[in-house]
Amino acid sequence: MADYIEQLQAIIDASSKIVFFGGAGVSTESGIPDFRSQDGLYSQKWKYPPETIISRSFFDANPKEFYRFYREKLIIKGVKPNAAHYKLAELEQAGKLLAVVTQNIDGLHQAAGSKRIYELHGSTLRNFCMDCRAPYDIDFIADSADSPDSLPRCAKCGGLVKPDVVLYEEGLDDNVINGAVQAIAAADTLIIGGTSLVVYPAAGLINYFNGNNLVLINKSETAADSKADLVIHDSIGKVFSQIKVS
Repeated sequence: MADYIEQLQAIIDASSKIVFFGGAGVSTESGIPDFRSQDGLYSQKWKYPPETIISRSFFDANPKEFYRFYREKLIIKGVKPNAAHYKLAELEQAGKLLAVVTQNIDGLHQAAGSKRIYELHGSTLRNFCMDCRAPYDIDFIADSADSPDSLPRCAKCGGLVKPDVVLYEEGLDDNVINGAVQAIAAADTLIIGGTSLVVYPAAGLINYFNGNNLVLINKSETAADSKADLVIHDSIGKVFSQIKVS
């Protein structure tokens, strides 16, 4: 393990345009469960698989069930950034990190101090009325369980308030995608962490990388392991906690 850390340290020291591409594994180390995992009580609470519930067609047809799942599984309060989030913010402040491209929707990169973040799947921190576009915070959605119809209704027009997250069957935001592509294409080092690279189109973004070093840090193998210059099968937080920024 020490050899891998030394190799990663050397790559980071020699790089000035790093981009980090992260997935659920970055957030699980902060205590946020991967919503795709189904615990033993899952079938007693929900009659549908997570991917079905977090889809646009399900949202439109069964909003009460969608929000019941969303409030319990996707709104996790009291969590804090971990070593990986803080190290990435430190790298950005040192002028070595160009951007963070994330599939996560929890806002932990911002909480750690990162500024240039491309949230491919949106954020639970942003919510908008579908009719008048009035903005609402995460607590508004969380507290909507106590509303008359258990739905988050706009205080201005009564419209349904929808989280600014990309559901299955919805397209990714063009501006976010373009920004992420430009950052990855400009990078001299791409570090991929906490993702198995199975969710598309997000996972396909790494094909735009033409830099010198492709680094993969994930607890399990990924389809891109054979393409990487350095592969570390370990906790992203554990690895990053050993990296020094100069």
